[in-house]
Amino acid sequence: MHRVLVVGISGAGKSTLARGLERQLGLPYHEMDALHFSGPRWAVNPSYASDVASIAAGERWVLDSHGPEAARELLWRRADTVVWLDHPRRVVMRRVLLRSLRRSLMRERLFGGNRERWREWLRSDHPAWWAWSRHASRRAEIGRLAGDTRFTPLRVVRLRSPRAADAWLRAQRPTGRRLPT
Repeated sequence: MHRVLVVGISGAGKSTLARGLERQLGLPYHEMDALHFSGPRWAVNPSYASDVASIAAGERWVLDSHGPEAARELLWRRADTVVWLDHPRRVVMRRVLLRSLRRSLMRERLFGGNRERWREWLRSDHPAWWAWSRHASRRAEIGRLAGDTRFTPLRVVRLRSPRAADAWLRAQRPTGRRLPT
């Protein structure tokens, strides 16, 4: 495993699992939202697609999304492993709501210096609304990509619960090497 995409809907735990792979396998981790949002008011980085393509050209990486549409096929072609966090909607919604609530209450600084604000909870692109409305379509899209013969011999690991994801991540620990504490 050298080039890993961790995919799923908002709130599935993609960033957490990707950071775990970074720690355990020493893969350079790239956070897609940090690449995507470059400034205040959720400004999109104009070089986002080319930045992602540059990372994909590398030999070792882990990304926490299947990327912008313009670079998606490239990422799926270059990856050797896709870890699909295919959690039920109820699990995802609990996580995304708690995360957004924490971010709003604590006024956490996010990508490009942005913060989740209370008034944004009413917007259709807020993570909670996004996760609710796109859960089925994102799941179908990932399923189509995972079964697409263009990406053979891609290894797809489909994890249907947080418990399965935790167990899978623990199993990735390299043997014979002491991990930093």
